Amino acid sequence: MCGRYAVTTDPAKLAAEIDAVNEVPLDAPTNADGSGQKAPGVPGPNYNVAPTTTVMTVVKRHDHDEPEDDPRLRVRAMRWGLVPAWTKEIGKGPLLFNARAETAGEKSSFRSSVKSRRCLVPMDGWYEWQKGPPDAKGKPTKVPFFMSPADGTRVFMAGLWSVWRDRTDPAASPLLSCSILTTDAVGDLRDIHDRMPLIMPYGNWDAWLDPDHQAPTDLFAPPSADVAAAIAIREVSPLVNRVVNNSPELLNPA
Repeated sequence: MCGRYAVTTDPAKLAAEIDAVNEVPLDAPTNADGSGQKAPGVPGPNYNVAPTTTVMTVVKRHDHDEPEDDPRLRVRAMRWGLVPAWTKEIGKGPLLFNARAETAGEKSSFRSSVKSRRCLVPMDGWYEWQKGPPDAKGKPTKVPFFMSPADGTRVFMAGLWSVWRDRTDPAASPLLSCSILTTDAVGDLRDIHDRMPLIMPYGNWDAWLDPDHQAPTDLFAPPSADVAAAIAIREVSPLVNRVVNNSPELLNPA
């Protein structure tokens, strides 16, 4: 699974890096709870990203004014926790921050997104926990690990996204939300957890993000052994166990 991750860039830098259009508004919320209230700031460096946070995503879409033009990469802000278009009220259903790659196309919550709304979620790496020894009071503990590219580059995870509109307020802006796809863990990553986010190599971006065609079935399969082998694993500080902790030291080796 993928329930927490880190990202240390901002929308403008990411857009320049991948030659994309930055569509993240300057007043984008740092958290999206469906209340319509906007918090100051934009998605940017965050060492402890948790579900419901507003995060950066990459999509490929046609221009609204020039629909016949070739689609372009676009960086957009979305709520992490997909809200299906048919949802009546935000917060009443399950928090869909992950979707199983093997079965997403069969689920009503994700079926339409699998067909035409696929995205990428950029991150420096993700956290996972293992059961640790009991503490001084005999309570169970969790040992956090951080998985990231061994060469220090960024990794992009396959995701799905949706557009939700408040039917009670037609004037309200639509809410964009996303979910990260997960798959069976590969290689040494299996020693940490049996699931992992689905890494999408650059060579597959065009097919994955194509807004006009469905993605090839093989893109939903676990990553190759070579891709998994390029991910370094390290134990990190238990400070990451609390979402309120958010600083570079969370990435330091324990």
